[in-house]
Amino acid sequence: MSTDPSPPVASLIDGARVAVSEPLPNEVDPADAAPTESHALAVADHDEKGAAQIGHGEPEVKDLGWNERVERVPQPLVGGLPNEELWTLVRRFNKQMYHVKATPFDPPGGLDLNIADEDEFSPDKLRSNVERLYMTVIVGMASFGKHIARLRSWNEFRRTGAFCVTYYLAWFMNFLMPALFIMVITLIVYPPSRTYLFPPAPLALVDAKSGGLKKPIAGVLGSHSSLTGAPEKHHGEAVEQEAHNFVSSFGAIAMSTAAGKHPENPEQEEKSSAEKTVPDPTDIAMGAADAKKSANGKAVAPTHDKTKKPVEIAMWEKARPIMHVLGDIADGWERFSNALSPTSPFPKHKPRLKIAGLVAPMLLTSLFVDAYMFTKASSFITGIVFFGDPIISRIVPWLNREFPGWQKLLELRNTVLKGVPSNAQLTITLLRIGEASKAPLPPPPRSGSPVPNDPANITMDDVPPEVSPTDVTAAAAPDAQMLKQHEPEHEEEHKKPIGKRLLGFLKGTTKTGVSTALGVDKLKATAGSEHAKNRLGVLQEKSEVDPAGPVELEGRYRGKKGYIYIITSAASPCVCFTTERYSGKGQLGKLDFSIAIADIIELKNMGGLGWKSKMVVGWAMDREIVNGLEIVEKNGQSKMLTAIPLREELFNRLVAMGGQKWESW
Repeated sequence: MSTDPSPPVASLIDGARVAVSEPLPNEVDPADAAPTESHALAVADHDEKGAAQIGHGEPEVKDLGWNERVERVPQPLVGGLPNEELWTLVRRFNKQMYHVKATPFDPPGGLDLNIADEDEFSPDKLRSNVERLYMTVIVGMASFGKHIARLRSWNEFRRTGAFCVTYYLAWFMNFLMPALFIMVITLIVYPPSRTYLFPPAPLALVDAKSGGLKKPIAGVLGSHSSLTGAPEKHHGEAVEQEAHNFVSSFGAIAMSTAAGKHPENPEQEEKSSAEKTVPDPTDIAMGAADAKKSANGKAVAPTHDKTKKPVEIAMWEKARPIMHVLGDIADGWERFSNALSPTSPFPKHKPRLKIAGLVAPMLLTSLFVDAYMFTKASSFITGIVFFGDPIISRIVPWLNREFPGWQKLLELRNTVLKGVPSNAQLTITLLRIGEASKAPLPPPPRSGSPVPNDPANITMDDVPPEVSPTDVTAAAAPDAQMLKQHEPEHEEEHKKPIGKRLLGFLKGTTKTGVSTALGVDKLKATAGSEHAKNRLGVLQEKSEVDPAGPVELEGRYRGKKGYIYIITSAASPCVCFTTERYSGKGQLGKLDFSIAIADIIELKNMGGLGWKSKMVVGWAMDREIVNGLEIVEKNGQSKMLTAIPLREELFNRLVAMGGQKWESW
C-alpha cells in the first residue's frame, strides 16, 4: 500500500459527482438533523476541546496522524479523554460491531446503536460478548472482592479501623442501614470519596485471600488493570488478551469434557507410547464425544441415537438468547460505569444525581423501617410472586394490550440510565465528533513487535499510603523463574514427540493444498466466478499494515484491486471505488461505483473466508485473513468490498459520518 498522504478531497469532487445521487429537496444535512443525543453531542460546542474538535475551516479532511507514530499524534484528540483510553474504546468497539442497520424509529433512551431484539447469532459474536463480560463484570467483581480482602486483612490498619469503628457505632445506634445508604450516596455524588475510602492498587498485586501483596501471576507487574499483571504495549491490551484466553480456556475445557479426557489408569497411560503418536482428541472438534463412546465400547450408531439432533437443535436455539443476555449484562455494567464516571462529551453530573435520587428514598425508608418490618414485607411480596400466578397471568396480557412495549419503558436504559451510553454508544459519539469537524480520529496503534517484560510505572497514587513502597517495588519486579514458565515452549526438531512431528507434516500438507486451492481461485475468478473473485487477495503477511487513510484505503471490488475513497466535500458525501489511484492532479478516474453516505442503510463486516476455511488457512499459512465489508443502499442494492486491510477504519468512518440511527445486529 502506498505511503503517500491522502489526496485532497476538494479535487476529487468533480470526478465523483457524476455517480452520486443528488440530494432530495427536503433532505437535511445529517450534521444538522441530530436525530439522537449522540448526533447532537457530536456537533455541539464543547468547553473542553481536543485536536479533533477544533474546526480547520477547510473542505478537505484533516489528517490528525493516521500514518504517524503514537508520540506524534496530537494529545488529546478529544477533550477530557487521554488518547490511550480513546484507542482502547475504539479497539473494543471494532471487536464488538459486526453488523448495523439503520432504523427510522427514535431509539429508546435517546441513543442509537442499541442491540436489536432479533440480532443475529454467530460464534464470533458470542465470543465477543463473553470477552466483554470478562472485561466488565468479572474484572469488576474481582476488583470488588480484592477491596473487601484488603479491608478484612487489617494490613491498612487506619482505614480498616475507621470502617470497624463506624460499623459498630452505627450498629449500636440502630443506624446501620442508613449509614450504608449515606456512604453509597456519597460515593455516587462525590467521586473523590471513592479513592479516599477505597484507595486504588494494581489488581495483580493484591492477594484475593489474604488481602496482602503478592507476586503477579504473569511474573511481572506490566499492567495495572489486568488480573494477571501481564505486560502490555498499549493501554487495555492485557485485559483484552486475558478475556481472549479466558474464552479459549473455556473452549478447551468444554472440548476436553466432550472428549472425555480423563486418565482412568495414570500409570498405564504414562507408560503407553501410543498416546504420544495419536493426536490429542481435544484438538479435534468434530466427533469428540463419539470418540469417547467408542473408546469405552459404548458407541451408538448415528441412526440409533435419537437424542443427538434434538439436543443440538435445542442448544443452538438457546444460544442466541444467551448471547443477547450476556450483551445486555455487559451493556448495563458499562452504562453504570459511565454514569458514575462520565466521559466527555456526555454530562458529568446529571446521571450521578439521578442514581443518587433512586437511593435517597431507600435512605429515608431505612430511617423508619426496622428489620422486623423489612422481613415481613419481603416475605409477603415473595408469597405474592410464588402463589399469584393466576392473577399475574391475567394482568400481563392486559398490559401488553393496553400499553404495548411497557416492558421496554421499565428498562434501566430508558429510566434511570436514560441518556447514559454503553461503551459502544460512547465510542460512536467520539467517532462522530471527529467526522463532524472533518478530522477523523486516527486508528488505534497496532502492536507488531513483542511486548517487553518491563514493569509498569508505579506512583504513590497507585498504592495505599500504608503500604511500603519497597514491598510494592519488590512485588512488581520481574521474576525470572515465573517468566520462564510462562514462555512458550521451543523444542528442537529431533526432540519433538512423534505426535507433533505428524502435526507439522499435516500442516505442511495442508499449506500445499491451500496454496493450490487459492491458485485455482484465480482461474475461477478469470472465468467469472463471483465467489472466487471475493476470495482474491484475502491473505496477508503477518506484519504491520501499511499506512493509509483517512480518505484513501486499499481494497477489492469483484476481485479487482483498487482504491476506496471517502469523499466528504462533494454535494453529497459519498464512498466510491476505482481501480485507478488518484495521482494528485486533475479529476478522479473512472468509478466502479459511488454510494451517497445518506443512502447507506446497512453495513456488515464480512469474513474473507468461511469460518472453517479461516481456521485452516490461518493455521497452515501463518498469514492473516483480510476481511471485507458489505454496504447496502436504500434501493436494496449492495456492494461487496473485499480484502480491505483497514476494514475496521472504513467501517468506523462510514458508521459515524451520516445521520442514520443504527441498530446492532
